[in-house]
Amino acid sequence: MTASVSPAALARQLLAILNRDGDRLKRVDDYLHGRHDDPYMPPQADDEYRLLARRAVSNWMPLLVGTPAQALYVDGFRPGSTEDGLLAEVETTSPEWEHWQRSRLDARQAAVYRGALAYGHAFTVTERDDKDGLVRTKGLSALRTAALYEDPANDDTPHAALTVTAWPSGDTRGKARMWDAAHEYAVTFRGLDDEKSITVASLRRHGSSECPVTRFASLVDLEGRTLGVIEPMIALQDRINQTIFDLLVAQTYASVKVRTATGMAPPIQRDLETGEPVLDAQGNPIPLPINHNARRFLFAEDPDVRFGSLDETPLGGFIDSVDMSIRHLAAVSQTPPHHLLGQIANLSAEALLAAETALSRKIAEFRTAFGESWERVFRLAAELAGHSAIDFKGEVIWRDMESRSLAQAADALGKLREQLGIPARGLWRRVPGVTQTELEDWERTAEEDDSVGQLATALTRATPEVPVAPAAVAA
Repeated sequence: MTASVSPAALARQLLAILNRDGDRLKRVDDYLHGRHDDPYMPPQADDEYRLLARRAVSNWMPLLVGTPAQALYVDGFRPGSTEDGLLAEVETTSPEWEHWQRSRLDARQAAVYRGALAYGHAFTVTERDDKDGLVRTKGLSALRTAALYEDPANDDTPHAALTVTAWPSGDTRGKARMWDAAHEYAVTFRGLDDEKSITVASLRRHGSSECPVTRFASLVDLEGRTLGVIEPMIALQDRINQTIFDLLVAQTYASVKVRTATGMAPPIQRDLETGEPVLDAQGNPIPLPINHNARRFLFAEDPDVRFGSLDETPLGGFIDSVDMSIRHLAAVSQTPPHHLLGQIANLSAEALLAAETALSRKIAEFRTAFGESWERVFRLAAELAGHSAIDFKGEVIWRDMESRSLAQAADALGKLREQLGIPARGLWRRVPGVTQTELEDWERTAEEDDSVGQLATALTRATPEVPVAPAAVAA
């Protein structure tokens, strides 16, 4: 990618990327929201079969996305080294964190993670608002956004990016916003594959020294391709749906005993006036429906009539097959089986920890990738806010989302302080559920207590001791 590429050529390339990836991302989106492929059915399947096929959809995809996403929560930002070379403290008054709160990313960050985990990538754009001049960051959907990189496997700064704000409909042209290293453009088009209809108009300089769009990718290979958690699981999801469909068919048509009768002809329909049998199109008599249920008794006058029954189809094999497929889904997706099956009875703490190990490793990988992206967002926000120094040493602070009781954590932290000599303040951040605001409040309270203690000590030292006269001894 070279700087000489015109904005119109960039817009054509970016819209072509959306057109190329549209079908794949739409399939991922369908599976995420329960619009799955139908299980196999015979060509002559009736409406009842199709109803069972719709009921057979058991959508596990939101759980595969939500389980790691719920463990991702940025709780603070630590800037790089200070002027004296020491590591800066995490605080909520930094310009970067003020931008975070202004953008309401405490709540909106989850949508970025879920989009990146589902589709393989998501985007954010960091820009200055024209109305109040403040810097904000907002998320962009992977279904509407594309970015160009010189080296898509290693670069974190795109050469250009485009997001569709309105799709074309009828005679109404589609609209999009595009950014390069210096400018923002307004793009209109009639279709993603209609290159001749694309028009580009320059709007303004966006104020950053590089493209203000940041990619959040859950997994990027050395070819620059991104992969989410849903696409590899589609085949397993289809297998589960097929097994559940077969279970429903067996449950509906073959899960009860079938009563049989031999040597007896069923009653037939007769004309009310002539008494003659009513014939079907093939010339055969039409039998009357037999109203038989568990409360009715079967009998026949002819001694040659024999009654019997056909056994029901056992459903245990289908249930075991569903259970096995779900376990395969858990193993391949690195999701603990008890998250999917709900079977946590009689499990020790060590067994639960071992089951969570693979998920914890996957979450750590996501935190590393997404943390680098947030650090770039903070650098863009600082630059737009007027900070000239580019901080590449800052790091985001992830909240500890592991479920531990306060008593267990207190016992562990107490042992760390006593046995390893770690200062108490250095362990505050590891208290379960503590927020950055609470930490700062603890810091102020501790400093006030120290000030009061130091003042009392100083007053004690400054007060001269009054000599006590010896007591008189009685004669």
